[in-house]
Amino acid sequence: MTQYAIFETAIGWAGIAWGAAGLVAVHLPEREPEVARRSFLRRFPEAAEAAPTPAVGTAIAGIRELLAGKPADLSDVALDLSRTPEFHARVYGIARAIPPGETLTYGEIAERLGDKLLARDVGQALGKNPWPIVVPCHRVTAAGGKPGGFSARGGVATKLKLLAIEGARAAAQADLFA
Repeated sequence: MTQYAIFETAIGWAGIAWGAAGLVAVHLPEREPEVARRSFLRRFPEAAEAAPTPAVGTAIAGIRELLAGKPADLSDVALDLSRTPEFHARVYGIARAIPPGETLTYGEIAERLGDKLLARDVGQALGKNPWPIVVPCHRVTAAGGKPGGFSARGGVATKLKLLAIEGARAAAQADLFA
């Protein structure tokens, strides 16, 4: 059974959903808690709002710290990969190893997967990432210091905001924060 919780962060109300095998989804912060709640119920109509388990509470604490600009390591948070294609899981594993404040390009991840021509596939996998922040897809940029795409609400502006919170050089180069 999927359960979820809505929680406040330094930049708004986020959400997290989990099951027996680990996290099922994370929802980036919204201005209102009800927006995050409705989003989960659209994706998981059978989900029940519940108090976080200790493991989920640890993930929430880490997300809060990161969104407040503090270093937090979320690489040990258990993810339910049962609905995740193998290629996507490999991409997410590499992305999870990128430390706060650092970035890799889509091409660099593709090279780590063994073929630089997979850069577009890497981008498509990250565009379907159900665990933003925990799988820090915002830390993956295009070549040449360009931010690249971001499929979450707010698009590239949200990506740059997350990178700026973490003190990443990619955000400092963007005109949006000059």
